[in-house]
Amino acid sequence: MTGRERGDGESPRRVKPEDLTAESPFTLPGFFAALSDGRLLGGRCDECEQAFVPPRPACYACGSREIAVEEQPREGTILTNTEVARPAPAFAADAPLTIAIVELDSGVRLTGRVAADYEEVEIGTPVELTVRELTDQEKEFALDHEEEWPLHVFEPA
Repeated sequence: MTGRERGDGESPRRVKPEDLTAESPFTLPGFFAALSDGRLLGGRCDECEQAFVPPRPACYACGSREIAVEEQPREGTILTNTEVARPAPAFAADAPLTIAIVELDSGVRLTGRVAADYEEVEIGTPVELTVRELTDQEKEFALDHEEEWPLHVFEPA
């Protein structure tokens, strides 16, 4: 997708209740289905230009429902990061985890795991988003509807 498309090739228009189906990028199932297909989708408000990931049916900055869906770049830089020594049981085997807030090249910010030790990355480290399926252990802790959702991980570039 290029420009200001909704994800279905149309220009931005008011998001209506009937637009909010499980396949819609405005819902988590639709967002994760696109991510499984290799597409990271974000929303951009047609009124105030606020950008956000995942897309939402209304802008949290101004409340407008004039939202365009745009594919986001996978490249960005770490804005801040931390180490999680005692993560949730599903991720305990991977501890310690490095978690970061990444500003994508489009300006959108996304939080996620970094596939590197905490000491190997710092603010400003360039990263690229990758997507993988959940491990069997991670699926054990996922809700039924989350078992098919992929996990996004940032790799140092």
